[in-house]
Amino acid sequence: MKKITLEVNGMTCDHCVETIKDALNKIIGFNLIEINLDKSQVKVEFDESHTNIKILSGEIIALGFEVKK
Repeated sequence: MKKITLEVNGMTCDHCVETIKDALNKIIGFNLIEINLDKSQVKVEFDESHTNIKILSGEIIALGFEVKK
């Protein structure tokens, strides 16, 4: 399992957090998420044999948020 922290701009409320969680939980290989709204951080853990950071960050971007690497 690989863990990474993404800086995600545009999250303003608990609804944003739940939207991101719901979207990422649908991805095969995704395992764990911690979102810190105050720090604009999304910590993810995933199985690299099933998904990758490009797919995960792409899903967040598709929701209308900005992901900084």
